[in-house]
Amino acid sequence: MEAALKNLASTIELLAVAARSSDVRLWDLQCVTRAFHWACYCEQLFSKFHQNPKIRELMEMQVHHANGKLRAIYGDYADLSFLDLSQCQHLLLSGLLKNPDLPLSIMKILFDTTKPACFKAGEYQEVSGLCSSIIQRKSAIQILSPIAGQTAVGDKVQAALLTERLHALLSPGGETLRAQRFLDSLLEGCKEAERLCLVFADVLTGEKAHARSASVDFLLDWLQQKHSPLQHMCLTLPTSRLKDLAKGNARFRDMYYGVLKKWTADMEYCLDDGKWVQSGTRPKVSFRGVVEHFLLLFEACPTLGRIIEKELTDLKISDGNFDVRGISVWGDLLAEIHECRDSF
Repeated sequence: MEAALKNLASTIELLAVAARSSDVRLWDLQCVTRAFHWACYCEQLFSKFHQNPKIRELMEMQVHHANGKLRAIYGDYADLSFLDLSQCQHLLLSGLLKNPDLPLSIMKILFDTTKPACFKAGEYQEVSGLCSSIIQRKSAIQILSPIAGQTAVGDKVQAALLTERLHALLSPGGETLRAQRFLDSLLEGCKEAERLCLVFADVLTGEKAHARSASVDFLLDWLQQKHSPLQHMCLTLPTSRLKDLAKGNARFRDMYYGVLKKWTADMEYCLDDGKWVQSGTRPKVSFRGVVEHFLLLFEACPTLGRIIEKELTDLKISDGNFDVRGISVWGDLLAEIHECRDSF
């Protein structure tokens, strides 16, 4: 039992290191795998002895001793309780995700969606895909981001994780370059672009958006630089989500308008079909689709709508101010908007 108690204390120290130490930057897959093995070992100890009064008392004393030792080392250390031993793998995962020194290579492994792990307390599973699986479970939601009564819980939890990760990377002493590389790696490794767009939308409109404004601003900066995911968000997000974003975030609203102007400017009139079509840009958007996006933006922010209408009128005038269809894309856009608004 003495050896088991020593291993318990060592694992508690391991959890603190995973969450707070810069040594994590040296960890590789083998290190992370061993860490989860030890976390699972602690869960098994708890499961085996939590109803044994004598051994439980010894374990509680060891936890208390380890807490005191770690408080002296880490000023922000939060005591571990005996009951916390039942969820050591969860605590290890959440600690790693909040550590700004966690290597991007390990993040990719944890978020690997091609090898989803089946997470069970007290049972060790492969590390690959562990995060992608665990965030869908109620226990992970309770630990990493308490969200109740919401739809699309998985996306919202991933958004909360992303917000906290960016916050850690951008905290005093952090480097914006590492945060940028982190987002780049998410984009490169993502096989479900629509899902990633939903997660980004949740970051921008979630409960933590105000408290983590630096994370939100950085994500918006990154989206503006990486024009492709921004266009994909504007094209694939449900209209209700786009409307919420346009209403609630002035920067996104301006960026959304910029995307719509680009889509419009890239159109040319096809004489054979008698309509405006995208020339060479990606993604392809129909003229009717652009009109609907402008109407959505007008509805989300009437004040901005009046400014946009004035700008579209100026662009039409710069094209010659013709009222004949097929000459000025801005004039035809304005005419379509007026027709749609008059019909309501």
